[in-house]
Amino acid sequence: MQSLAQTALTGRPPGAAQPASGERLAESEAEPAPPSSPEEPELGVEGGVPGGVVGGVPGGVVRDPVEGGASDGPVAVRVGGTIKEPRKLEHVNPVYPDIAKQARVQGVVILECVIGADGRVAKVRVLRGIPLLTEAAVEAVRQWVYAPTLLNGVPVPVIMTVTVNFKLS
Repeated sequence: MQSLAQTALTGRPPGAAQPASGERLAESEAEPAPPSSPEEPELGVEGGVPGGVVGGVPGGVVRDPVEGGASDGPVAVRVGGTIKEPRKLEHVNPVYPDIAKQARVQGVVILECVIGADGRVAKVRVLRGIPLLTEAAVEAVRQWVYAPTLLNGVPVPVIMTVTVNFKLS
Protein backbone atom coordinates (compact mmCIF):
# COMPACT_ATOMS: atom_id res chain seq x y z
CA MET A 1 0.00 0.00 0.00
CA GLN A 2 2.75 2.40 0.95
CA SER A 3 4.63 1.73 -2.29
CA LEU A 4 1.58 2.68 -4.40
CA ALA A 5 1.14 5.91 -2.46
CA GLN A 6 4.85 6.66 -2.78
CA THR A 7 4.74 6.08 -6.54
CA ALA A 8 1.67 8.29 -6.87
CA LEU A 9 3.27 11.12 -4.91
CA THR A 10 6.78 11.07 -6.37
CA GLY A 11 6.17 9.55 -9.78
CA ARG A 12 9.00 7.05 -9.07
CA PRO A 13 8.78 3.50 -7.82
CA PRO A 14 10.00 2.89 -4.25
CA GLY A 15 13.75 2.50 -4.01
CA ALA A 16 14.42 4.57 -7.15
CA ALA A 17 17.31 6.98 -6.81
CA GLN A 18 16.43 10.55 -5.85
CA PRO A 19 17.96 13.16 -8.12
CA ALA A 20 20.67 15.21 -6.43
CA SER A 21 19.83 18.82 -5.82
CA GLY A 22 20.52 20.79 -8.96
CA GLU A 23 20.40 17.61 -11.08
CA ARG A 24 17.67 17.58 -13.76
CA LEU A 25 15.14 14.78 -14.03
CA ALA A 26 15.30 12.57 -17.09
CA GLU A 27 12.78 13.51 -19.78
CA SER A 28 10.57 10.47 -18.97
CA GLU A 29 10.46 11.46 -15.29
CA ALA A 30 9.76 15.14 -15.92
CA GLU A 31 6.36 16.52 -14.97
CA PRO A 32 4.04 16.76 -17.93
CA ALA A 33 3.66 20.24 -19.35
CA PRO A 34 0.19 21.74 -19.40
CA PRO A 35 -1.50 21.51 -22.81
CA SER A 36 -0.42 24.54 -24.76
CA SER A 37 -1.20 23.55 -28.31
CA PRO A 38 -4.22 25.16 -29.91
CA GLU A 39 -5.27 21.74 -31.24
CA GLU A 40 -6.35 20.55 -27.79
CA PRO A 41 -9.68 22.18 -26.91
CA GLU A 42 -10.29 23.45 -23.41
CA LEU A 43 -13.05 21.64 -21.57
CA GLY A 44 -15.93 23.41 -19.91
CA VAL A 45 -18.02 26.44 -20.56
CA GLU A 46 -17.37 30.03 -19.59
CA GLY A 47 -19.45 30.63 -16.48
CA GLY A 48 -19.69 26.90 -15.76
CA VAL A 49 -18.58 25.17 -12.58
CA PRO A 50 -16.12 22.32 -12.07
CA GLY A 51 -17.98 19.03 -12.16
CA GLY A 52 -20.97 20.71 -13.83
CA VAL A 53 -23.54 18.97 -15.98
CA VAL A 54 -22.56 17.95 -19.51
CA GLY A 55 -24.85 19.84 -21.86
CA GLY A 56 -25.86 22.18 -19.03
CA VAL A 57 -26.70 25.84 -19.41
CA PRO A 58 -24.39 28.53 -17.97
CA GLY A 59 -26.18 30.13 -15.05
CA GLY A 60 -28.53 27.15 -14.70
CA VAL A 61 -32.17 26.80 -15.62
CA VAL A 62 -34.93 28.37 -13.56
CA ARG A 63 -37.57 25.71 -12.96
CA ASP A 64 -41.29 26.24 -12.62
CA PRO A 65 -41.95 26.29 -8.86
CA VAL A 66 -45.16 24.31 -9.32
CA GLU A 67 -43.20 21.52 -11.00
CA GLY A 68 -40.72 21.07 -8.17
CA GLY A 69 -38.17 23.89 -8.35
CA ALA A 70 -37.14 26.15 -5.51
CA SER A 71 -40.02 28.29 -4.27
CA ASP A 72 -41.45 29.98 -1.22
CA GLY A 73 -44.59 27.81 -1.21
CA PRO A 74 -45.15 24.08 -1.01
CA VAL A 75 -43.98 21.90 -3.89
CA ALA A 76 -46.66 20.08 -5.92
CA VAL A 77 -46.63 16.30 -5.49
CA ARG A 78 -47.80 13.83 -8.10
CA VAL A 79 -50.81 11.65 -7.36
CA GLY A 80 -49.77 8.02 -6.91
CA GLY A 81 -48.50 5.66 -4.24
CA THR A 82 -49.50 7.06 -0.87
CA ILE A 83 -50.78 10.32 -2.45
CA LYS A 84 -54.43 9.65 -3.30
CA GLU A 85 -56.38 11.47 -5.99
CA PRO A 86 -58.32 14.32 -4.38
CA ARG A 87 -62.12 14.04 -4.11
CA LYS A 88 -63.97 16.24 -6.61
CA LEU A 89 -66.43 18.61 -4.93
CA GLU A 90 -67.63 20.59 -7.95
CA HIS A 91 -67.89 19.25 -11.50
CA VAL A 92 -68.65 21.33 -14.60
CA ASN A 93 -69.42 19.47 -17.83
CA PRO A 94 -67.62 20.72 -20.93
CA VAL A 95 -69.64 22.58 -23.56
CA TYR A 96 -69.51 20.52 -26.78
CA PRO A 97 -68.23 22.93 -29.47
CA ASP A 98 -70.77 23.43 -32.30
CA ILE A 99 -68.16 22.86 -34.99
CA ALA A 100 -67.19 19.54 -33.36
CA LYS A 101 -70.89 18.51 -33.25
CA GLN A 102 -71.35 19.39 -36.92
CA ALA A 103 -68.23 17.42 -37.85
CA ARG A 104 -69.44 14.51 -35.64
CA VAL A 105 -66.12 14.56 -33.74
CA GLN A 106 -65.93 12.41 -30.60
CA GLY A 107 -63.04 11.42 -28.41
CA VAL A 108 -61.09 12.09 -25.24
CA VAL A 109 -58.87 14.91 -24.10
CA ILE A 110 -56.15 14.05 -21.58
CA LEU A 111 -54.99 16.88 -19.36
CA GLU A 112 -52.37 17.30 -16.66
CA CYS A 113 -53.67 19.50 -13.87
CA VAL A 114 -52.10 21.11 -10.85
CA ILE A 115 -54.63 21.29 -8.04
CA GLY A 116 -53.67 24.02 -5.58
CA ALA A 117 -53.48 23.54 -1.83
CA ASP A 118 -56.93 25.20 -1.67
CA GLY A 119 -58.43 22.53 -3.98
CA ARG A 120 -58.86 24.79 -7.01
CA VAL A 121 -57.36 23.95 -10.39
CA ALA A 122 -54.31 26.19 -10.69
CA LYS A 123 -52.77 25.02 -13.95
CA VAL A 124 -53.90 22.89 -16.90
CA ARG A 125 -51.76 21.45 -19.70
CA VAL A 126 -53.05 19.42 -22.66
CA LEU A 127 -51.24 16.09 -22.95
CA ARG A 128 -53.29 14.60 -25.76
CA GLY A 129 -56.56 15.28 -27.49
CA ILE A 130 -58.49 16.27 -30.57
CA PRO A 131 -57.81 19.96 -31.29
CA LEU A 132 -61.51 20.78 -31.78
CA LEU A 133 -62.24 19.54 -28.24
CA THR A 134 -59.22 20.62 -26.18
CA GLU A 135 -60.31 24.22 -25.49
CA ALA A 136 -63.73 23.12 -24.18
CA ALA A 137 -62.10 20.48 -21.95
CA VAL A 138 -59.61 22.97 -20.49
CA GLU A 139 -62.35 25.57 -19.81
CA ALA A 140 -64.50 22.99 -17.97
CA VAL A 141 -61.64 21.52 -15.89
CA ARG A 142 -60.50 24.99 -14.76
CA GLN A 143 -63.88 25.31 -12.99
CA TRP A 144 -63.62 22.02 -11.07
CA VAL A 145 -63.01 22.17 -7.34
CA TYR A 146 -61.44 19.41 -5.22
CA ALA A 147 -61.07 18.71 -1.53
CA PRO A 148 -57.58 19.84 -0.49
CA THR A 149 -54.98 17.06 -0.44
CA LEU A 150 -53.26 16.68 2.92
CA LEU A 151 -49.69 15.48 3.33
CA ASN A 152 -48.69 15.06 6.98
CA GLY A 153 -51.76 17.09 7.89
CA VAL A 154 -50.76 20.04 5.67
CA PRO A 155 -52.63 20.94 2.44
CA VAL A 156 -50.33 20.60 -0.58
CA PRO A 157 -50.75 21.15 -4.30
CA VAL A 158 -50.98 17.97 -6.38
CA ILE A 159 -50.33 17.09 -10.01
CA MET A 160 -52.77 14.68 -11.59
CA THR A 161 -53.97 13.49 -14.99
CA VAL A 162 -57.61 14.07 -15.96
CA THR A 163 -59.49 12.52 -18.89
CA VAL A 164 -62.48 14.37 -20.39
CA ASN A 165 -64.76 12.31 -22.64
CA PHE A 166 -66.70 13.82 -25.51
CA LYS A 167 -69.43 11.58 -26.93
CA LEU A 168 -72.30 12.49 -29.21
CA SER A 169 -75.68 11.02 -28.31
